Amino acid sequence: MKVEQIYTGCLAQGAYYIMSDGEVAIIDPLREVAPYIHKAKLDHATIKYVLETHFHADFVSGHLDLAKKTGAKIVFGPSAAPSFDFYAAKDGEEIKLGKIKIRVIHTPGHTMESTCYLLMDESGKEVALFSGDTLFIGDVGRPDLAQKIKSELTQEILAGYLYDSLRNKVMTLPDDIVIYPAHGAGSACGKKMSKETQDTLGNQKQTNYALAADMTKDEFIAAVLDGLVAPPGYFPLNVMMNIQGYDSIDQVLERGQHALNPAAFEAAANETGALILDTRSAQIFAKGFVPNSINIGIDGSFAPWVGAMIPDIKQEILLITDDGREEEVITRLARVGYDFTIGFLEGGFSAWEKAGKEVDHIESVSAVDLANLKTTHPDITILDVRKASEFKSEHIKGAQNAPLDFINDSMASIDKDKTYYVHCAAGYRSMIFISTLKARGFNRLVDVAGGFAAIKETGKFKLTDYSIPTTLLL
Repeated sequence: MKVEQIYTGCLAQGAYYIMSDGEVAIIDPLREVAPYIHKAKLDHATIKYVLETHFHADFVSGHLDLAKKTGAKIVFGPSAAPSFDFYAAKDGEEIKLGKIKIRVIHTPGHTMESTCYLLMDESGKEVALFSGDTLFIGDVGRPDLAQKIKSELTQEILAGYLYDSLRNKVMTLPDDIVIYPAHGAGSACGKKMSKETQDTLGNQKQTNYALAADMTKDEFIAAVLDGLVAPPGYFPLNVMMNIQGYDSIDQVLERGQHALNPAAFEAAANETGALILDTRSAQIFAKGFVPNSINIGIDGSFAPWVGAMIPDIKQEILLITDDGREEEVITRLARVGYDFTIGFLEGGFSAWEKAGKEVDHIESVSAVDLANLKTTHPDITILDVRKASEFKSEHIKGAQNAPLDFINDSMASIDKDKTYYVHCAAGYRSMIFISTLKARGFNRLVDVAGGFAAIKETGKFKLTDYSIPTTLLL
């Protein structure tokens, strides 16, 4: 028997490869399925099942392509009703895979079709639970997403179901089984997830607030709903893609990998409603970019921020990337349902410059320069675009909080004729914020290179916590 966790950091997502006696099951695969097929080929094995824990909201699963390319059967738990051929497993049913078995455990709560898969080894011993978004390490799945699809399913009702699922079906399992969740820290599918990506059930009973033995259902509901922020807008759209189907990743890659010279790129930008997405690093972008480009760096939390900043997953996109990374970017866009990349700038930004095309830039200052400026001009306005929780923890005294998560609200509070110095934690989010607003006519936003980390390192700023009054934009 072989069990492998395939973890994707930018989505904080875990897919799983299980093999026994030449047969393979893949749990919650990503959109690009070639790696799973290659892995099975190396093992001289056949992919027999694609097991889905639920209809995912934060990414588009690879179940359809994987089934089409391998003949594997797609399996969902009770109450799932997708628009494609699948096997509806019953609660308690055992699926045979080589010399082992996988038991289906229906655990409604995160969503109504949510299902965990209990792995039993050759001797029949229960060894691992693939818990999907039902149980995370340190947390449980948020119960407010399914109501975006079915309004009658309130978050309170779903939280009640989740309590019952955990108490009656998960917590009764042996303490020594390993919990393999679908997500870890950084995912928007929970709020207190650990950076660890696996743990024993026994340890989770001791450390996970949601599994406290003496917690009542009312206390559980209050705890899991406390502090939830609005989910990214693309979540319901990804759910529907996972339910209804989508284009093959092969089609998406073919459509997106059109190399456009600077003239053709400019024509495409002018003649279509395409968004220009520049995925280079923030400080390189700041020094020069195609006018009206939006910067979301590929080497950060790329997919979640694309989902947060581009509301329409059918938006046409033109890409500017580091040389040779075009296919990677198109693939990572497709992971979260952005399938309509229509081309990329051949030769990258340097080709644009060499062609003599118009270039824009974003002013950037160091944290030290900002400190010196604040000494001589104490009334300068500093925007902190980190999350509200980060801002509450610690921030520059007098700074205004304008979270990137709620950029449209923040934009309404910004004066186009006033200069703002903008920072986040390390410089990634501030460039997304500034480039987005600059494309909308806000030309007096200055980036603070290195963000709050660099600001603290100078030791020249007065910092405060939320107990001291401060002006908030939000």
